Amino acid sequence: MSYIAERRTEEKERRRAEILDAAERLYAEKGWDAVTMDQVARGARLSRALVYVYFRDKEELLFGIGERAMQALRDRFVAAAALAASGMDQVQAIGRAYMTYAIELPHYFDACSRFNAHATAAADDGTNAGACNLAGDLALGEVVKAIETGKHDGSIRADVGDSMMLAVALWSFTHGIIQIAMAKGDYLEKFGVTRPGLADYAFELIDRMARGHLSA
Repeated sequence: MSYIAERRTEEKERRRAEILDAAERLYAEKGWDAVTMDQVARGARLSRALVYVYFRDKEELLFGIGERAMQALRDRFVAAAALAASGMDQVQAIGRAYMTYAIELPHYFDACSRFNAHATAAADDGTNAGACNLAGDLALGEVVKAIETGKHDGSIRADVGDSMMLAVALWSFTHGIIQIAMAKGDYLEKFGVTRPGLADYAFELIDRMARGHLSA
């Protein structure tokens, strides 16, 4: 690659990052539904037309933020698993890391939720949606890795089934628990169900199922 071509590539990457930075700030402050492309352009100090060169519409922009959100989630999964000994402990640590992530970065969690509700794109199709999906695949892969570790070290029962199937089920279960805790936490407290209590119960349920002690 020539020097000029390299500089052009760097400039494109810088501008794309500036657009995403501006969109993220607005997302965190206002919520995604209130964000407009005009606001993003002003926040990035770029023309509206130039923003559309990088992201053809608001949905494409969401995929760009979603890719960042999934990458950040994977980083947290990796860090959490590294501090746990057994595979089951890693699964538990990843689940709790997901909950902390949702609390500390609610706009990222919302981006993940919106992308999960979207039709899946091919991870290698070169689109923003594909890049987001690939980042999500890598995050899910960390859950699979922890499950495989647990099967190997005996902390997860051998007959639990396909590791990917279990990883998707755990992801779905944990995501749903987080959504309920965040959206209905105050309401549930009148029944004596606190957010921390719900989380502890859910993770204990997962633990007993995976270790084979659900009926205990």
